[in-house]
Amino acid sequence: MKPSHIEHIGIAVSNLEEAIRYYEDVMGLECYAIEEVADQKVRTAFFMVGESKIELLESTDHEGPVGKFIEKRGQGIHHIAFAMEDASKALEEAEEKGVQLIDRTSRRGAEGLDIGFLHPKSTFGVLTEFCSKK
Repeated sequence: MKPSHIEHIGIAVSNLEEAIRYYEDVMGLECYAIEEVADQKVRTAFFMVGESKIELLESTDHEGPVGKFIEKRGQGIHHIAFAMEDASKALEEAEEKGVQLIDRTSRRGAEGLDIGFLHPKSTFGVLTEFCSKK
């Protein structure tokens, strides 16, 4: 289990449109995709930065994970995602090494990627995501 690169950094925002304007107008990046991921109760917007991405996350339900995150911690970095050859296998290997998981197997995420999360209690306070292409 070794990541090939940082797939994306997820940033929780209260207002997706305002955040998109910042990344486009101030940072000079281009939003190339906006997508709703209903089962995660978020709308996402993506920007390429070299080989990695920025993923903005706006909650569609204040009871969803991102809504609860913003209520508790405010806007900001939500998670870091690593590109893996096989997200499910990487989750299994992490669990074998004693890491607490949020997802035991991968599931479908934004951009059609297979994703799975590690619990921040096992990752020094950083919500960590593994991603792989199907």
